Amino acid sequence: MLDALLKNKPLNGHSHDAYGDDHLPSGMETPMRPDAFDLSDSEKKAKIAYHFGQIMDTLGLDLTDDSLKGTPQRVARMYIDEIFAGLNPGNKPSVSLFENKYQYGQMLVEKNIGFYSNCEHHFVPIFGKAHIAYISSGKVIGLSKLNRIVDYYARRPQVQERMTNQIGAELQQMLQTQDVAVILDAKHLCVSSRGIRDDHSTTVTAFYGGKFQENETLAQLQHFLKD
Repeated sequence: MLDALLKNKPLNGHSHDAYGDDHLPSGMETPMRPDAFDLSDSEKKAKIAYHFGQIMDTLGLDLTDDSLKGTPQRVARMYIDEIFAGLNPGNKPSVSLFENKYQYGQMLVEKNIGFYSNCEHHFVPIFGKAHIAYISSGKVIGLSKLNRIVDYYARRPQVQERMTNQIGAELQQMLQTQDVAVILDAKHLCVSSRGIRDDHSTTVTAFYGGKFQENETLAQLQHFLKD
């Protein structure tokens, strides 16, 4: 497989460029090697800094310049501690369930949850808004936890379809209900800043579980989401 990657040979009838430009998802789970956490964060930062420095050097940048010489280390810290922190299960938000003492039996909707992610095909930003709804089965969670779950799954190299499903499945498990809906509306810089260079389009994906697959409930959700 490594030889095919280096030579851009087709896999399963598709070139790697075609996979990236067509934004084809590879599966529900983020592709991770079994040894993904054998190195410590410090060791990962050192390796990333070295290799990113090599990329900068290959591009002809002067790494002795005051503005550039700390960039490899800054990028390494950013990758591990910030924009790809969601790859580490240890950073997964802890969630406490509470009894639905108010006996609120209608859907709860939180709109316009901002998120920043990165396209796994080109490592450029994806950013937009998430809308989440659920119907309590007797348990509720704090509103900020919805934001934290979105942020956790956004902070990794992503495909929007996968991210949508990961958030939906996680919330179903946490809330102990199938009645969960997730909608992501996002802008992809791999579309707007390269390739077709379309700066106006956004991509919308949705996860509808349980009662949200029923027309009446879905129509109610769509009404709530109207500006």
